[in-house]
Amino acid sequence: MTIYTGGCQCERIRYQLLAEPLTLYVCHCTECQKQSSSAFGMSMTIPREALIITQGQPQEWRRKGDSDREVVCFFCGNCGTRLFHQPERNPQITNLKPGTLDDTSWLQPVGHTWTRSAQPWFTIPKGTLQEEGQPADFTEFFQRFTPKIE
Repeated sequence: MTIYTGGCQCERIRYQLLAEPLTLYVCHCTECQKQSSSAFGMSMTIPREALIITQGQPQEWRRKGDSDREVVCFFCGNCGTRLFHQPERNPQITNLKPGTLDDTSWLQPVGHTWTRSAQPWFTIPKGTLQEEGQPADFTEFFQRFTPKIE
């Protein structure tokens, strides 16, 4: 098993991921656009117990998403980097923000959610899963994902 490491921009918060990710996808909802200050956000679903904070203490903020579900968001109180989200509807998972990993070279999203909010200039790659809103079931996203192989 690979041990993944990452942290915020200022390095005050560091973490380890002690399990293989479950999936990786791109979200085009308006909340992710605001949070990332970009056209979309990426989410890497991981087992919640596999994320270990090794340095620092993230700050917490709660919000309701476009799906009307509450999410607990964690970020660095110093530099503001969003690190991960914990959806209250599913206490077994955390959605890690994969841009915070030390090695991002292997990231390959399997799908795109909230495509109805996607920026018109962005072309979704052929062969990836596409959902107009919040998927009722992420099973296919999990099945299509292949973790990093060392």
